Amino acid sequence: MTATLYIVRHGNTFDKGDTVTRVGGRTDLPLSVSGLKQAAALADHFEKQGVSFATASTSPLKRTRVTAETILASQSAAPDLKTRLFLREIDYGPDENKPEPEVLARIGEVALHAWETEGTTPPGWRVDPQALIGNWQELFRELGAIHDAHLIVTSNGIARFALKAAGAEAAHTLKLATGAYGVIDLDGEVKQGHHSASLTMATAAITVRDWNIRPAS
Repeated sequence: MTATLYIVRHGNTFDKGDTVTRVGGRTDLPLSVSGLKQAAALADHFEKQGVSFATASTSPLKRTRVTAETILASQSAAPDLKTRLFLREIDYGPDENKPEPEVLARIGEVALHAWETEGTTPPGWRVDPQALIGNWQELFRELGAIHDAHLIVTSNGIARFALKAAGAEAAHTLKLATGAYGVIDLDGEVKQGHHSASLTMATAAITVRDWNIRPAS
């Protein structure tokens, strides 16, 4: 039996012509006009695929909650939306809500590249990668016992650690685009490994089926 996690990044918080900033967990922006369209496109996409969610989780931030609520609005018997604090975007420290050129000038191209490709935290950003990986693994264990489809809406800085928790970061680009999603299948009962922080499965494995899929809006 399989549990399937649909890990969604919220829609845009900026529109064309806006000054784009690095929005972290301390900045609670709403979805922009284009972000609302992306959320609606996700709802339409999942409805056309016949995906019905048994559970739904999101962060306390407006941009993730509205994205999740829009997706669930197209479902006839939508589950209650559960807030999970670990899904809140990371804290970008001195770069919080700063324009991207300023962020790049402070941390440098090498540090930004390492974040985007390896999840290595730039200096000054407040994030605990191992704790986030553990949070994702715990969620895998919880939802792996429910053999159905599960909606999880979060932010880019958090979603990448789901790949690391699944041990699949080498096979996929870490970054999720706004309004995009990934699919992780949990085949069998997910258990904690006895001698490490890794996950083991009673049967089969954790499989990242898709990553960074963005429906047209």
